[in-house]
Amino acid sequence: MRFTKLVCLAVSVCGGLALAHPVFGQTQTPPAEKTTRQERKSEKRERINKLVKQEEEGNVIFAKQYTIGGKLYSDGWGAFYEHGKAKSTNWINLWNIEFGERKHIKENKSNINSGSGLFFERPVIYGKANNFYFLKLGMGQSYLIGGKGNKNGVAISAAYSGGLSLGLLKPYYIQVREPRNSEILEIKWMDDNSRNDSLFLDPTAIQGSSSLFTGANETQIKPGLFLRGALRFDYGKYNEVISAVDAGFNVEYYFGDATQMALIEPKKSFVNVYVALHFGRRK
Repeated sequence: MRFTKLVCLAVSVCGGLALAHPVFGQTQTPPAEKTTRQERKSEKRERINKLVKQEEEGNVIFAKQYTIGGKLYSDGWGAFYEHGKAKSTNWINLWNIEFGERKHIKENKSNINSGSGLFFERPVIYGKANNFYFLKLGMGQSYLIGGKGNKNGVAISAAYSGGLSLGLLKPYYIQVREPRNSEILEIKWMDDNSRNDSLFLDPTAIQGSSSLFTGANETQIKPGLFLRGALRFDYGKYNEVISAVDAGFNVEYYFGDATQMALIEPKKSFVNVYVALHFGRRK
């Protein structure tokens, strides 16, 4: 009986050792899992090599881009910030904000001779009724038409954007001398055929322009919409640095009249062309 128990105990110990030994008992990693891991590493290596090759050939490879710059319109100026996120190799989603000013074609800044033979330090835009500024918030896309070919080439893209444009109409104040009592007054265009408007348009009464900020608390907001399109030429030497020029057109429509000059019909729509400079980075 004791011998039988010893035999059973020996069998149990040998079985446990067999299970613990790597040859007999260890569960090995399935070959399929190892193959899948190797395939993923190989695919990742191929993607990286492809991107490196495209970069060497001058193609722009990035996830995001940021630019700032300035615009010269046919009727004004603007300053902007633009953020871009790559949708694919050729398509980029864009978001932008811009501030600027629209100027009337008949604006002419000059020193006014008041009849005393003197010219004044602050030039006056004769007949200007309001400064018309704008603040734009927009979104759009750009499409890569042609890559650089090499890092010293030029990439050409087509871009468009549209969105909200807020017109900011600030009264233009000037200083005049009242002939009846020689008092110096700061006045704006009222468009009511009053004595005030007569002085506003009288060159012999005008003394000079008021401060740029005079009348800022009287600014009127004119909501509107805008749409623009452009060709962009990126001549940056390195792909991570953006140095580009835009040439495009712009259309704005406001839901309210914008009076820029006295005795001239106000406008609701503006159509113009522009040239813009971009400076920024990609990453």
